[in-house]
Order: sequence, then C-alpha cells, then structure tokens
Amino acid sequence: MTAPFRQWTVLPHGNLARVNERIATVVGKIKMPLMELPRRMTLVRTGSGDLVIFSAIALDEVVMAELEEMGKPAFLVVPSVRHRLDAPSYLQRYPDLIVVAPHAGAEKIGEVVRVHTSTPDFRDAAIRYVEIAADSALEVDGADGLTIIVNDLIGDIHGERGLGGWLLRTMGFAGDEPHVPAPVKLVLGKHKSEVAAQFRRWADRRDLRRIIVSHGDSIEQGPNDVLRSLAASLE
Repeated sequence: MTAPFRQWTVLPHGNLARVNERIATVVGKIKMPLMELPRRMTLVRTGSGDLVIFSAIALDEVVMAELEEMGKPAFLVVPSVRHRLDAPSYLQRYPDLIVVAPHAGAEKIGEVVRVHTSTPDFRDAAIRYVEIAADSALEVDGADGLTIIVNDLIGDIHGERGLGGWLLRTMGFAGDEPHVPAPVKLVLGKHKSEVAAQFRRWADRRDLRRIIVSHGDSIEQGPNDVLRSLAASLE
C-alpha cells in the first residue's frame, strides 16, 4: 500500500467529466511496480451546493478551479484503507472538510487523517452513504435515475496493454467484463454474502441508471444484470 502523501502531489490525470446534473468524475493513473493502475475520483453536488468528494485525487490547479466552480468541498469520503493516498493533502487544503470513512476501517484511516463520522448526513436525502464489508458506496438520485458509486468491490478495467495489462489480468484486477477483483474477493471471506445481498438490493432498483467504479470504466449498459451476475459470482 502506497504511503499517503503529506503534500499536494499531482499525478497524471484527465479532465473533469460531467456525468449528470449532480455528478462529475476525474480519472487518473497511479504508478505501481511494472504497471499503472487507473483510479477515479467522483464528485457529487448536494442540493445546497456542497460537494461530496469520493476517493480524492489531487488535481492540477486548472481542474481544481473547475471542481470548486461545481461546488464547495464539504465532505471527503475515504472509502477504504486502500484509498488514503490524497486524503491528508485534501484536508490541509480544505480544513473544514467532514471526513467520512467506513466504521470497519476508521482506525487505520485515522492514522493519516481525522475521521469525523461513519454515518454522514449530507443534508440531502438524494445522497446516501452505504458501508459494505469495510468499503464504501454512495447512492445518488438524479434526474436520469439512480447512480451507484462503489469503490473496490467492483472493477471494470479492460483494454490495458503490454506488460502492465498482463499483470493486471494475472492479478485479477482486469478482465473482459465487470467483476469483483480476485484480490478483493479473497479478503471478503465471510462478508461475501453481505456484499451479494447488497448487490441484489441494488439490482432490484428499476431506476438504476449506472454504476461508477473507482478502477475502470463506468457501467452504463445493463447495470441491473451486471449486479445480479456479480452477486452470483460471490456464492
């Protein structure tokens, strides 16, 4: 696990991309031994204009200005112990941020950044925090339907080439279809049934529009069927 940055450290990233009237994302890359891992930050704007930042990525000043135009940074969701990299520098930049972390990971996350709550009130009923097996998710209602934002429980990395792509596939982080990454499935243990049950609850939502993941492409085609298939893969 890479040590969290103490200073604002900008790694390669793309542009701010709007998803709908509430949500935007930025995709970056983090260099690992022999490969680069794609990673995503998701921003959600509340009805009052506050921003919920999910899995923070330090951005260059041009894109940070766009982020601030979208809303006032108010909540920082550190979705798991593996996503602490940029959390300390975000809190330095925005000291009034309310830091949200899963209860099961709060102690470890608290080693690098103060955790304020595991049961946040975003002051907007359309945005809901869900803790699943020491990981985090957001449910966001929008004009186009329900968006589920998940962290490591679902991956959709594909098309990566060369040695790095081969390693991602070999290690179980990449594949042809959305999947529960093999290393994640391994550590879930007794929590597999809990995750499968949550996937099925989301799959039953007729208004489900998309699933946004921290690593890989967003799932826009048949998200309900994808969740049912993923639930079955955990049994």
